[in-house]
Amino acid sequence: MKRLHSQLDSNSNNIMSQLTICTHSGSFHADEALACFLLKLTDQFKDAKIIRSRDTEVVKAADVAVDVGAEYNQSKHRYDHHQAGFTEIFGDGFKTKLSSAGLIYKHFGKEIIKNRLQLDERKVNLIYKKVYANAIEELDGMDNGIERYPIDVKPLYAVTSTIGNRVASLNPSWNEPQDDDILFKQFEKAMTMMGEYFLDKVDYYGKSWVPAYDIVETAVKNRSSVHSSGEIIILDQYCPWKDHLYHVEDVLSIQTKIKFVLYQDTLGSWRIQAVNLDSHSFALRKALLEAWRGKRDQELSDIIDANGFIGGHKTKEGALTMAIKSL
Repeated sequence: MKRLHSQLDSNSNNIMSQLTICTHSGSFHADEALACFLLKLTDQFKDAKIIRSRDTEVVKAADVAVDVGAEYNQSKHRYDHHQAGFTEIFGDGFKTKLSSAGLIYKHFGKEIIKNRLQLDERKVNLIYKKVYANAIEELDGMDNGIERYPIDVKPLYAVTSTIGNRVASLNPSWNEPQDDDILFKQFEKAMTMMGEYFLDKVDYYGKSWVPAYDIVETAVKNRSSVHSSGEIIILDQYCPWKDHLYHVEDVLSIQTKIKFVLYQDTLGSWRIQAVNLDSHSFALRKALLEAWRGKRDQELSDIIDANGFIGGHKTKEGALTMAIKSL
């Protein structure tokens, strides 16, 4: 049997008396570093010991095997993705094949988010999908060698600062000592780095993104009280709203789309902003009146940009009048 990391008890009975999470030895990557960190956030495996080995008997004896063992079986807590025939994806419209990070997140992500944020199921589900799209899928794609763009497109410059590259740089260089002790210490650093990265994402979506979602959802539901057209909404307070608006419209099956969003800025004036066709377009569903564009306070008590995208007024009533006339 290959030598295990020196931190492990030499007595195998003592080793296996505690739950163990086994990942592969040797060079490490971002996906299994995060996968191990996530498992330590679960109720079941929070006190488990992490071991690193490729020895078949050690892998089989572990309570959880991550990124090693050539088997995916959730009921047995086997989470490898390297074996032939593996095609598991996250679902919900995502198509990227999962890495060990994606596998662990798919099965334990909701529990982790709920434990951290103490939110209701609807909000946990929102964050669960958002964190996958904006943190986990990148790791899945990188580890499985999935190109983001067609292979015949040559990048104009190099990107070397991704979280995956930062984790890879923690591995000892080819001409540095690489024994089990050194590698395990570096792997712990990788787990810490990936854990901070993950928790920052969860905290952002739970403490900033979701509250903004609630504000936009409330405004959309109250749209008919603003104007009979239902095409104007007023936010109770400013928040990032674009990402949420399109999603809320889809969830509520709104047929007559929102054209203008009103909110008060930090100086107390009111802003009116035109809504883009969708999140990928610069084109507007409806622009502010062309005759107003480029005008300033001296002429209108309004501020209108030249493209009819955003304008302002000293009062809420004035901004609303501008939106209604622009319809």
